[in-house]
Amino acid sequence: MALLLLTLILLSGLGFLPRHADAARGYVTVSTSSFAVSSTCADELPGRAASPRNGTSAVLRLTHRHGPCAPAGKASALGSPPSFLDTLRADQRRAEYIQRRVSGAAAAAPGMQLAGSKAATVPANLGFSIGTLQYVVTVSLGTPAVAQTLEVDTGSDVSWVQCKPCPSPPCYSQRDPLFDPTRSSSYSAVPCAAASCSQLALYSNGCSGGQCGYVVSYGDGSTTTGVYSSDTLTLTGSNALKGFLFGCGHAQQGLFAGVDGLLGLGRQGQSLVSQASSTYGGVFSYCLPPTQNSVGYISLGGPSSTAGFSTTPLLTASNDPTYYIVMLAGISVGGQPLSIDASVFASGAVVDTGTVVTRLPPTAYSALRSAFRAAMAPYGYPSAPATGILDTCYDFTRYGTVTLPTISIAFGGGAAMDLGTSGILTSGCLAFAPTGGDSQASILGNVQQRSFEVRFDGSTVGFMPASC
Repeated sequence: MALLLLTLILLSGLGFLPRHADAARGYVTVSTSSFAVSSTCADELPGRAASPRNGTSAVLRLTHRHGPCAPAGKASALGSPPSFLDTLRADQRRAEYIQRRVSGAAAAAPGMQLAGSKAATVPANLGFSIGTLQYVVTVSLGTPAVAQTLEVDTGSDVSWVQCKPCPSPPCYSQRDPLFDPTRSSSYSAVPCAAASCSQLALYSNGCSGGQCGYVVSYGDGSTTTGVYSSDTLTLTGSNALKGFLFGCGHAQQGLFAGVDGLLGLGRQGQSLVSQASSTYGGVFSYCLPPTQNSVGYISLGGPSSTAGFSTTPLLTASNDPTYYIVMLAGISVGGQPLSIDASVFASGAVVDTGTVVTRLPPTAYSALRSAFRAAMAPYGYPSAPATGILDTCYDFTRYGTVTLPTISIAFGGGAAMDLGTSGILTSGCLAFAPTGGDSQASILGNVQQRSFEVRFDGSTVGFMPASC
């Protein structure tokens, strides 16, 4: 009892003990039922996504392929989602891959440089695949247009779909029929002599029969190879891009099962963002839905203004310009800033839709973990075994409500993300993990981005809470 009293006194002095747990500043009390996956589909699109943007908008309803919004009669054909532990294993491989790609230049100050119409809005829903817990959109390809459900990845440049001929194996089972280029009147293979073929660079896979080959390898070991191609990409009924360059995949392996391919939103010339820049101005945003039974969106061309967004400068790793990089400035727990030297964050942070949980330098993660555990201690929640890379877990099965300390992430330029509960815990565990060393770049994962509209305009990254 004396030890508990001493602990409470110390925590109060550190600012971690709220006067009234249910309403105190720096803490939030939530129902444990909010942690469960709902069996009811909330099929209304977010208000911001449905609102007109720059005079035009196009909104499509999308579904989680394992959730309650899955198309009737098709959910069972999509297979079972990976276990949470498998998700974390794949996530770690992806995080390590990203850190290898941005290392070197990202760790040195000269390598970090400031980077410097109409609108089409496409919803995004939570899904599983490379990196796992990724998000999917439905677009159409070819003439006549054929629907394709694609994963969205800000860490990828080349978009691709599975194409006929493609037996299984080397192709994986997907929900929709394979895209058949011979049935599209607007399809053409990119010739080897084309500039777009030579510009593939590390994605190039030589030539065969005069056709340009491509190959993409992902952080979790998944790969796709095939013919680099051109066709009409229809984002919505009134928004189409003619001559869209993509990979027509004839051999895939890895964690792709269920989806038809991938939509790359990276920063290099092959990405959708770059190819659509003349139409939509190079501005895009997304809002990753907070739950599996809710809907988010991706918006090309809007919003045109940063009004309402908390913005931070966009940085570039000169040795790998694919990634969107920002600079972290600090972390607060329970309303109290942590004592972390700014140099710990000097390698920047990659904003990535494909990484699940946020990675922090070990010094920053240790400070966050210690503060979070101390803030949780007065409530007596029993601890649970670590799950993979997540080492701070709790057993809330006996509780109807739980009280959590808030977590806020600060960025250069004064921007901040005040995380909701879905950005603090995942499966009962603190949704953060350490990188391999303080010199490695941080990664802002999709768990922390959920419900925020995240906007990119070539020079800044903006965050707006409660947007979906």
